[in-house]
Amino acid sequence: MLNLFRNKRLFMLMIGMILTIAIIGFSLSDRKELSWPEKFLKDTFGYVQQWFYKPAGSIAGFFEDIRDLREVYEENERLRNAVAAYSRDKVAYNFIKLENERLLEQLEFTKQQKQMYNYNYLIAQVVSISNDANNRSMNINLGSKHGVKPNMAVTTVDGLIGLVSSVSPFTSTITPITELNESSPTANGNSIAATIEGRENDSFGILSYYDKEKKRLVMTRIEETDKMEVGDKVITSGLGNVYPRGMVVGTVETKQVGDMGLTYTATVKLAADFDHLYEVFVVQPPEVEEQ
Repeated sequence: MLNLFRNKRLFMLMIGMILTIAIIGFSLSDRKELSWPEKFLKDTFGYVQQWFYKPAGSIAGFFEDIRDLREVYEENERLRNAVAAYSRDKVAYNFIKLENERLLEQLEFTKQQKQMYNYNYLIAQVVSISNDANNRSMNINLGSKHGVKPNMAVTTVDGLIGLVSSVSPFTSTITPITELNESSPTANGNSIAATIEGRENDSFGILSYYDKEKKRLVMTRIEETDKMEVGDKVITSGLGNVYPRGMVVGTVETKQVGDMGLTYTATVKLAADFDHLYEVFVVQPPEVEEQ
């Protein structure tokens, strides 16, 4: 009985080995189609595998999106910084360009004036402007230590501004010609003798006061025979030894018969822009230049 049981076990083992070898051989053979057990196992494995693959792919894609988002954010930061730097540099460039153009214009102005009248020009910065209705004035950053004295004329590249009214060691106060009035003809009580550029020996008048309503200077005492015309350039004549000769004041805008009917009066549009004063020139005639 024991031998029979052992023989059965040996027989079953031999059958199993034969089937295993057969299956292996069958699997390794060159077949175009799978058997139905193989198809069943393959489909089952593929169906189960997709449930593991999809979540894993989603998680991997999520972290990939985070990395891409961070790269986009960093790129935007770099672009914003580049745009800000460009804007800053452009503003600085424009400021320097305008500054250079203004300085070149002023340098050319001083060369021309020195060639004409041998004046010395001190470039000053306007540091403050007083809008007091009873005492309009402006302060500059040059004073007696720099050679500035009272009653020196002050001008810009475009035209006359006024006179130095008071001086301290490092600053000075300027009374503009827009403060001329009929009761006190000019700042510091000095009248402005004027003439026409190109006809200095044939035209003459006195800049008496500033009409604040019309924003024009009024020139009086113009002779009936004077050839002054609208559009002529008005300059200082130098008479009175206060305002140096040749300072541009403005242009003749109107000309009409005066109150007495014997002389003419004219209105003069100022050449200088009093609303945008940054730099001015203090004029030193030869007789007051520092030795």
